[in-house]
Amino acid sequence: MDNKLKVLISGSGFAGQGHADAFRAAGVEVVGIVGRTESVVKEVATKKTIPYFGTDWEQALKDCQPDIVSIATPGGAHYEPIKQAIAFGCHVFSDKPLTDSADSAVALYELAIKKNVKTAYASSFRYMPCIQHAKQLVANGAIGEPTEVECISHFNLERDIPFGWSHRKEDGGGRLNNNFTHMISIVTSVIGEKILSIIGDVRDDLGKAPIVEGVHNFKTRRDFIPTNLNDPNLKWGESNVEWSYTVLAKLESPIASKPVSVLFKHGGLNPKYHENHIVFYGTKGAIFIEGHYGMGPLYVWDKNKNWQGLPLPQGIMDNLPKVEGDTERNWHYLVREFVKDIKGEKVAPYQTFKEGSLYQQLIDLIRKNDKWTDVRHLQ
Repeated sequence: MDNKLKVLISGSGFAGQGHADAFRAAGVEVVGIVGRTESVVKEVATKKTIPYFGTDWEQALKDCQPDIVSIATPGGAHYEPIKQAIAFGCHVFSDKPLTDSADSAVALYELAIKKNVKTAYASSFRYMPCIQHAKQLVANGAIGEPTEVECISHFNLERDIPFGWSHRKEDGGGRLNNNFTHMISIVTSVIGEKILSIIGDVRDDLGKAPIVEGVHNFKTRRDFIPTNLNDPNLKWGESNVEWSYTVLAKLESPIASKPVSVLFKHGGLNPKYHENHIVFYGTKGAIFIEGHYGMGPLYVWDKNKNWQGLPLPQGIMDNLPKVEGDTERNWHYLVREFVKDIKGEKVAPYQTFKEGSLYQQLIDLIRKNDKWTDVRHLQ
C-alpha cells in the first residue's frame, strides 16, 4: 500500500512553482495545481510534470484528495481556499500573509484547531543561515543579555512596477504583509517568541502604478514596466496600502531581565546609502548581519571592542537544503519540517497559523496608527 503524502498547490506563479519543488524534495507527491488562468496553469503543470491542473479549487480538492494543500497565491485570495481545504481535513502550508485582515486570519486559525489539522506559516526567512547562527550565539551568551534590535532596510523598488496585488490592501499587498512578516519572524526566532507591545507608523508614498496586462509571475513583473510612461492611453491604478513603515516593539526574552526593544525601519521605495542590516545588541556585545533578511556576512563585537567576522558553523551548513536562492531554500527548510511533523517525526517548533493570525492582528494595529500624541498646544 502506497502511503506517500499528496499535496495540491494553489497558485501557478513563482511561489506555487517553488512550493511544488519544496514538497517534492521532501518526498511528497504533487498531485495537482490550481491557478487563475487556465492557459498559464496548464503551461506550469506541463513544465513541472504535475498530472492535474485546473482553475476550480473546490473541484480540485474532490478530484485530487490531497493530504496537504499549499497556498501560494497573494494573501487576499487565501481565505476561501484555506477554509475549504480545512473542511476537507487537509493540512495547510500557507505563504505569508495568512489573509488580508486580522478577523479572517483568526477565523482560519480557529477552524484549523477545531478540525485538528496541522498548519505551517511561511514567514520563513528566520531560516536564513546567519539568522540561525545569530540565534545560537545569543542563546550561548555571546552578547550577554539582549537589550535592543535594529532592523534597517531600503529596497529602492521601481515606482512603475505594473499595478497588481501588491498595491492593494484587499489583495494582501503592502510592505507590512510582505516584509514585516519576515522581519518580526526573524527577530522573534533569535530573541524570543513573546511579543509584549507594538506601535508603528505607515506611509503610502507611491500613489499610483501603470495597469499592464499579462503579468503572471511576481518575480518577472519588472519586465512589464511600460517604456513610455507618458502614453496618454496608459491606464493607472491607485495604491491604497503602505510602501514604508516604522515599527517599535518590545519582546520578552528568556535570557534577558528586561524587555528587548526592537526598531523595524523599512522604505520600499527609498534607496539605501549604507548596507541594509540587522543588529542584535546586548549587555556584553553585539551581532551585526549585513542584508535586509540577514544574508550575511555576520560580525560580532568582541571583548577587544572590534568587529570580528565569524564563519557559519558546519552544523548549520550541513542542515541547509541544497537549493539555490534564499526564498526557495527557506521554503524547502520549512516544508521539510512540516512534512516530518505530519509523519509523526520529532521536529523543532515552527510557525503555524497561530503566528500567522497574530501577525495579521499586529498589522491591523499598526495600520490603525492611533497612538500619536498631538503636541501642537505645547508650542
